[in-house]
Amino acid sequence: MSNTNRTSQSQSSQETQTDDNTHTADGLPGPMEVLRQARAQLAELTGMVAETVSSFERTEDGWSLEVEVLELERVPDTMSLMAGYEVTLDDRGQLTGYRRVRRYERGRADARPGGR
Repeated sequence: MSNTNRTSQSQSSQETQTDDNTHTADGLPGPMEVLRQARAQLAELTGMVAETVSSFERTEDGWSLEVEVLELERVPDTMSLMAGYEVTLDDRGQLTGYRRVRRYERGRADARPGGR
């Protein structure tokens, strides 16, 4: 029971710290807030939940991310179809565009250059 209480207290502490650091000094959203906004906006537009963000970088115009989503759930799970989406956001964290850049089975690794 005390372990559960410590976990709840720890989560509350982390949420408070995250909330305090969501914006930069100039009032623009920080990286964590941009990630949250990107995932939420992509899910709203596509109807698919973002499972992971596999790349994330600041650009001249805002932000660029690659987000992995579950497109089609299958049994067994390793046969489910996943997709990687390139997502662009402005400097305020508003989605400006997205496109699917790859589609693959969850259990399949990317091909390596040189056939290894």
